[in-house]
Amino acid sequence: MTDIDVKRLGKVAVLMGGSSAERPVSLMSGAGVLKALLSQGVDAHAFDPSERQLQDLKTEGFERCFIALHGRHGEDGTVQGALELLGLPYTGSGVMASAIAMDKVMTKRVWIAEGLPTPKWRRLTLAEQDRTIIREVPDSLGLPLIVKPAREGSSFGVTKVAGYSGMQEAVQLAAQFDSDVLCEEFIDGDEVTCPVLGEGDAAVALPVIRIQAPDGNYDFEHKYHSDDTRYLCPCGLPEAEEREIQRLVVEAYRLLGCRGWGRADLMIRASDRKPFLLEMNTSPGMTGHSLVPMSARAAGISYEALCLQLLANASLDSRPAAA
Repeated sequence: MTDIDVKRLGKVAVLMGGSSAERPVSLMSGAGVLKALLSQGVDAHAFDPSERQLQDLKTEGFERCFIALHGRHGEDGTVQGALELLGLPYTGSGVMASAIAMDKVMTKRVWIAEGLPTPKWRRLTLAEQDRTIIREVPDSLGLPLIVKPAREGSSFGVTKVAGYSGMQEAVQLAAQFDSDVLCEEFIDGDEVTCPVLGEGDAAVALPVIRIQAPDGNYDFEHKYHSDDTRYLCPCGLPEAEEREIQRLVVEAYRLLGCRGWGRADLMIRASDRKPFLLEMNTSPGMTGHSLVPMSARAAGISYEALCLQLLANASLDSRPAAA
C-alpha cells in the first residue's frame, strides 16, 4: 500500500443504507467503513440516499463517495450514474459494469460469449412463470438445482430445489425480489470466493476463501448472523488450483469492465475439480462477517488500509483514477 494524503481526499460521503432488500447489510458495511476512514483521519460522513437527496452531496461540499450500498439502486449502476452527473468520484465499478454484474443473466451471457465456465441456466420472465413451464425446467438443468432472483444479492430469495414439487414455491419466492427468475444447474463441490483489487491490467486477485456452511446452506442467516459457517483462508486448496481460480476471476472481472474492487463467487465441481463462475459482486460487503476484508488480511492488508486505498482510487467513468 502506498502512502495516501488523506487531506487531499477532501470531504467524503460514505453512502449506506439505501432502499434495497440489502439495506440492513449495507448499514453494517457503511458503519464499518466510516469508522475505518475516521480512524485514518479522513473527513468522512454517513449519507443515506433513502433519507437524503443526492443533490445534497454537491451543495454540502462532498468531494468523493465511498459506496457501501448493496443491491438495487446502490450496486446496479443507478447511483453510479447519478454520481457521474454530479461529477463526484466514487469507489468501485462504473455504470456499465455495475449494471451488468448486478444482472446475473447478463453476466452469464458475457462470460459464456468469452468462453468462461458458468453453470447451465434458464431465465424465467414474468410471462414464463406459469406452472407448466416451471415444471419443465429440471428436465434441462437436472436436479437438484438453484432458483434465485436475477438481480438481488445476499442470498435473498435463493432456494436449492431437490425435486419437481419444490419448483413452484421456489420460483414464487424468487419472484418476490425480482420479476426475472434465474434457474441454475447445481454444481456439487467446494464453494469458494475470491476478491479482486484494481483495474484492467493492474487488477490482482486476493487469496481465495473456501466456505463451509452447515449442510452446504450458505443463506442470509449463515452469511451475516451465524457463527456456524467456516471460512478457510488460506483456503487449503492445492496451490495450482488456487492460482487457476485467481486467474479465472481476474479474467471474469476484466471482461465485465470492473474497477476498484469486486468479489467473484464460484463452485468447484467435485467430480473433476473444474471451477464454475456464479456471479460478480461489485460492491462487496464490509461487515464483521464479510469476505473481502478477511482475504485482504490474509494478504497483509488491514481493514483500515483497504478502505483508505479503495477511497483513494475513487474515480469517474469519464476520468482516470484519482490516485
